Amino acid sequence: MADIIIKNAYVLTMDPEVGDLKNGTVVIEDGKITEIGEKTSESAETVIDAKHSVVMPGLVNTHTHAAMTLFRGYADDLQLADWLEGHIWPAEAKLTAEDVYKGSLLACLEMIKSGTTSFADMYFYMDETAKAVEASGLRASLCHGLIELWNEEKGETDLKEGKRFVRAWQGAAGGRIKTMYGPHAPNTCSEEFLAKVREEANRDGAGIHIHVLETEAELLAMKERYGKCSVHLLEDIGFFGPDVLAAHCVWLSEGDIEILGKRGVNVSHNAISNMKLASGIAPVHTMLEKGVNVSLGTDGCASNNNLDLFEEMKTAALLHKVNTFNPIALPARQVLQMGTVNGAKALGTETGMLKPRMKADLIVVDMKKPHLTPCFDVPSHLVYSAKGSDVRTTIVNGKILMDDYRVLALDEQKVMEEAQKAAEELVARVNA
Repeated sequence: MADIIIKNAYVLTMDPEVGDLKNGTVVIEDGKITEIGEKTSESAETVIDAKHSVVMPGLVNTHTHAAMTLFRGYADDLQLADWLEGHIWPAEAKLTAEDVYKGSLLACLEMIKSGTTSFADMYFYMDETAKAVEASGLRASLCHGLIELWNEEKGETDLKEGKRFVRAWQGAAGGRIKTMYGPHAPNTCSEEFLAKVREEANRDGAGIHIHVLETEAELLAMKERYGKCSVHLLEDIGFFGPDVLAAHCVWLSEGDIEILGKRGVNVSHNAISNMKLASGIAPVHTMLEKGVNVSLGTDGCASNNNLDLFEEMKTAALLHKVNTFNPIALPARQVLQMGTVNGAKALGTETGMLKPRMKADLIVVDMKKPHLTPCFDVPSHLVYSAKGSDVRTTIVNGKILMDDYRVLALDEQKVMEEAQKAAEELVARVNA
């Protein structure tokens, strides 16, 4: 007997060999998809009738700072330097481990409710984020943020903590947690330190999550210090490979894009955050044309201000159409691929498609809504019309985390109340 059968669904497999099933069935057993087809002879303990709904792979958010949910709306509409130095950094200096746990748990709740089943995160007190992931049932690739700032002693301390975290949590939560090394960026970490991180990652078989060329200020600072940009510096020290996840990648030259493609680097495109902070527009269309694996991320809630990847997909599609003056750029199905298949590839997880033997990370999207009526093209609706709030059911590793809009994995009201209290107390400490 199977664990879960989902029937009567429009199944968006994201598997090019299978395509979409207009009235399909998905069978789940022992955390994996075992069967996809029109019908099944199997029976199951739980049967979900997905009539008027789409079943699709869960969305993958490849760049977050989950605990920054506590800063949602705290410092908006400011110049970048003022935003960071006058508001965000002073607030982060007052963060406690308990704050990070409560903020991360709120992020997990938001992701469960809006269709994200897996995410990559870089921050502080990462044991607390890992505990939140463990409690929530989500899948995550986590790393401790390493900011060396050309201080050898600080670098050693940070790297030691990063290494401890990688080894302590790798494969935890029944394999739902993967760990990575998280050097913040080439303009906040020295060349020597970045080379050390690469060595440690090789030794542990862990990936690397890093910000790359998010701003023009980073580009100019790198050229002044090294006479080359971040991408060329990282290339020259042998840093790049298919295990590297590079967030933002806004200020790239064509030569930079060639390097990323050649080395198999994964890119996390954060359209809304880049727009809000006026960082610029990443050359996503060109990267995709050159074969770079481009996925989607939200960044933290201080610069987004939510974790809704449906909103991120729509914004990315529209941004690159108007930026290239090409309405065909980033069509709906390609953007869906960025949010599912490409994200799973970036994190190295057996998810992102619905096919037998893949891990059962999937969502059910309710299409019987006024803003989704009528429906002529399902992928188009998912990108241009749907919202995270249209997700009715979320399943990770074969476990139902939200069933028909009711969150089972967490106490929704308690999580929100505790996060609200933590945020208020944090701001009070900052202003004291």
